[in-house]
Amino acid sequence: MMKILFVTSEVYPLIKTGGLADVSGSLPIALKSLGHDIRILIPGYPSALAQGAFEWVEAIPGTKTPKLQKGLLPGTQVPVLAFIDDIHFGRPGNPYLGPDGLPWPDNAERFSTFCHLATDLAMDRLGLDWKPDIVHCNDWQTGLIPALLNDEINRPATVFTIHNLAYQGTFSHDMFLKLRLPLRFWSPNALEFYGQMSFIKGGLVFADRISTVSPTYAREIQGAEFGCGLEGLLTHRSAKLSGILNGIDMADWNPASDPYLPVHFDREHLPQRQEAKALLQTAFGLPIAAKTPLLAWVGRLVEQKGIDLLVDLLPRLMALPLQIVLIGSGDSRFEQSLQHWTKLFPDKFALRLGYDEARARLVEAGTDLFLMPSRFEPCGLNQMYSQRYGAIPLVRRAGGLADTVVDADAVALKEGTATGLLFKEATPEALYDAIERALALYQKPSVWRAIQKSGMARDFSWALSAQQYVELYAEADHDRQT
Repeated sequence: MMKILFVTSEVYPLIKTGGLADVSGSLPIALKSLGHDIRILIPGYPSALAQGAFEWVEAIPGTKTPKLQKGLLPGTQVPVLAFIDDIHFGRPGNPYLGPDGLPWPDNAERFSTFCHLATDLAMDRLGLDWKPDIVHCNDWQTGLIPALLNDEINRPATVFTIHNLAYQGTFSHDMFLKLRLPLRFWSPNALEFYGQMSFIKGGLVFADRISTVSPTYAREIQGAEFGCGLEGLLTHRSAKLSGILNGIDMADWNPASDPYLPVHFDREHLPQRQEAKALLQTAFGLPIAAKTPLLAWVGRLVEQKGIDLLVDLLPRLMALPLQIVLIGSGDSRFEQSLQHWTKLFPDKFALRLGYDEARARLVEAGTDLFLMPSRFEPCGLNQMYSQRYGAIPLVRRAGGLADTVVDADAVALKEGTATGLLFKEATPEALYDAIERALALYQKPSVWRAIQKSGMARDFSWALSAQQYVELYAEADHDRQT
């Protein structure tokens, strides 16, 4: 049994802005099921504390007030520790962005404080009488922890997971000085990155082992296209870099029992899925049309996700016999353009700005084709949800998308292994060709149904990935001792 401190800036269902929360809310459950003593550490956001039964940890010796509250991840026996710091985290709304949509100006101070607290917890200086064997850090908000722990005697081993290398936590040299970090950290071999301080470099340079969320993305980030300026460092540390595919909670994401769905089905009862399609069309104000192919998008409306490719195609797509529904928010120019198209084609195109869990799940359950034309995608989860729910994903061959979707080419169709459609180039034309290929397959109901059933049979659970993390932890601990 290992003792694992899992440090993250968000965890579902307590606080979520993206896929990091989903991973943080499911991987620890899988690790605990393998018999490990795992505890999650998060900042004490008011909205997160309001959703769980948290209570104060006993006061830290030598201090007047405790800094931690403890509870359980809802619906589980996984302990959660929340760092209580009202100055830095006692504010409502997005954990990273202010009401103006811009990053909080004190984000460096906020997450530096969080990292120092995590370091003290990892070294058992907070009176809990518990010292982890492994500290598992996630994304830039936790990047200083491996650097800080590197100076400690008899420290735990560290693992740092990159969920999205594009977000690096870079700040000015003045901010570096303000944080009162060791001056030796201001070096290209430590935190300095082209004249700025980079939180993520703390994890990449100092962690005993580095992981990212799919094997393909682990290879991609060692090249200039996806390395975000850090490809040299990642190539240098390639022997310590692993790609472990994210899993999903198969019990939560189950069309046969999903409480968000008004109708349930499984791979042996696909005709009931037509009812979900009709309900989806009704929910978005589209005509009920069982035989009209329905395309969907759920996600951020930003160029990384390829929304510009879809927008460029709308004049051509609206001339085809199909419907499109979108849920998301992001770049205002894309939001405005999409709103314009809903007015031009209200019977064919529907949009809901923002995010709504119930409608997002209804999309997965009712759409025929789920679009993910991402320019890069470290792992992606929606393509896995889609396959689970009988929606055929159409994705770009990048990152985790390439690792989780089997293209419906001639060989895969013949072997019965196809689960979706992939295209290579990030261009409108390549996306359009893939959509045309999908629409041709849609006209062959038996072939389409076979692709659906193949996707619904896939095992995307955390079982294999959690065991791979256990092996990675053992490697990290070995590296720490050598």
